[in-house]
Amino acid sequence: MAENNSKQFLINKTSTNCSNDLSMAAENHESHILIVEDDQGRKEFTLERPIYSIGRDRECDIRLVSQFVSRRHATLVRLPRDDNSNSYYYRIVDGDAKGKPSSNGLMINGRKLAAHDLKNEDEVVFGPQVRAIYYLLKRDTMPPGQADVSEYDITLINPGMTEDLED
Repeated sequence: MAENNSKQFLINKTSTNCSNDLSMAAENHESHILIVEDDQGRKEFTLERPIYSIGRDRECDIRLVSQFVSRRHATLVRLPRDDNSNSYYYRIVDGDAKGKPSSNGLMINGRKLAAHDLKNEDEVVFGPQVRAIYYLLKRDTMPPGQADVSEYDITLINPGMTEDLED
């Protein structure tokens, strides 16, 4: 019972001011992205809202397609950083928003954890062949009207192309 109360505290500590969700990310020049791989392939989610449900249930904000995933497997919660920079981070918590844990738990960077403050390139495993990788992308600030040239470099390299060159 104490575990459920502490888990509820982890979720309830979320920011309640949702009015400027998109402008908050724009001001900080940060993008929070979750890349999910499940039985249906790969999906990308740009995280902008204060809370997300993750699981097999059709009502989940981020739906995972796998028989090994709980209906309400995890919850993502946006929390403000302590440094007064108007930036935020996401915490992933095992189970639903009411504190009910998932059946198999979460493996985060190879360790079974009930909750974790996500950092760039953290890997979350929900079950066999079902995982997510979190990315925190920070863009440098530029004066209005000036574009960063690297922003337009979309060079793609197909590994098969390099084999042909070696022959």
